[in-house]
Amino acid sequence: MEQIKPLTLRRNFSWTFIGNAVYAACQWGMLIVMAKLGNPEMVGQFTLGLAITAPVIMFTNLHLRSVQATDAKRQYLFGDYLGLRLISIGLALFLILGVTFAAGYRWQTSLIILVIGLAKAFEAISDVFYGLIQQHERMDRIAMSMMIKGPLSLLLLGLGVYLTNSALWGAVGLAVAWAIVLVSYDIHSGALMLNRLPRTLQSEISGTGYLSMALRPRWHLETQRQLIWLSLPLGVVMMLISLNSNIPRYFIERYLGERELGFFAAIAYLMVAGGMVVNALGESVNARLAKYYAAGDSTAFRTLLFKLLLIGALLGGTGVLVALVAGRQILTLLYQPEYAEYADLFVWLMLATGINYVSSFLGYGMMAARYFRIQIPIFASVTTISAMICFWLIPTLGLLGAAIALVVGAVLQAGISLGVIVHALHKLKTSTT
Repeated sequence: MEQIKPLTLRRNFSWTFIGNAVYAACQWGMLIVMAKLGNPEMVGQFTLGLAITAPVIMFTNLHLRSVQATDAKRQYLFGDYLGLRLISIGLALFLILGVTFAAGYRWQTSLIILVIGLAKAFEAISDVFYGLIQQHERMDRIAMSMMIKGPLSLLLLGLGVYLTNSALWGAVGLAVAWAIVLVSYDIHSGALMLNRLPRTLQSEISGTGYLSMALRPRWHLETQRQLIWLSLPLGVVMMLISLNSNIPRYFIERYLGERELGFFAAIAYLMVAGGMVVNALGESVNARLAKYYAAGDSTAFRTLLFKLLLIGALLGGTGVLVALVAGRQILTLLYQPEYAEYADLFVWLMLATGINYVSSFLGYGMMAARYFRIQIPIFASVTTISAMICFWLIPTLGLLGAAIALVVGAVLQAGISLGVIVHALHKLKTSTT
């Protein structure tokens, strides 16, 4: 049987970039559809649903995909990751239900939040199969999934909004699209990966040479406990990262209303363009960085990470320049003329985004070095300070106060993360001499 070989770093990046570009463009298209066919309130409702569900899903997901991808010594089986993910999804849906009703949102807004939570549950299952594929550096399979899921999501969400003029049925379309891709492509893709590997390697990855058993969740309590203990810090970190980006949305909705939240969310999504490159590069090199660090090759680790940081800085600077020169025209063209009144907000958001690009690459470096727990106090500090600034500035400065909070949080995160990377490299150098 022919063995599946890892793709080169260049090909992995190319596939990941294309997949992320298509997917991010389609997600952006969802907001444009709502802005064009609906109104800022609908954009605000949909965005609030994402903001409420994202931190919960991020926490319960435990960032298992990165744990899988960097598991160079194969300490855990695929079934262990799948079993833990299924448990965490049940917990996530329960928490989302509780948060939604405790917050006292209007019934329609509550339904939108719950449906988006269901959609994210399907996405979370797909993510485990992505981790299996990424572990073997075959990002082409993940990219194909994203290139199917993005347009299908946009189509079904757009149909829901067009036929009903309701964000709720748009969210239903999103959930249906993600479920279809999971069942029809992602599970099959994972099976294909295992089936084409030699029987000995199948056993190494899944614990069995039988494909039907390899794709089943594995319920070994002691193993699950160990995996939770390993990945829990990352789950907390990812929750804090999500909270840090979404905290302004909570304060905006509470103090300014869903309409202003719609304006903020639509403009903030323009931050995604450079993020496609950042995520594509980060996911592509994550396993490679982990191998360099595990092998004690500090020079290769440092060189590759420096290149990533330089790319992040260049992307961020370009975004700020574009916002300064043509921000008003871009907002008018993409959304409606009323959005152009927030051109200054656009510049501040792009500044925060540029700094976040650098922070994201530093975060990939920390994960590759298996520095998981230290990230908890880092992001706890960033989230706390961002919340304090939002509480202080949003009631007086409005949306600009939210953007300032994001900038301050990004600077703090980048500075502390850089210190951790320097410490990791020093420790690596000391241990190999």
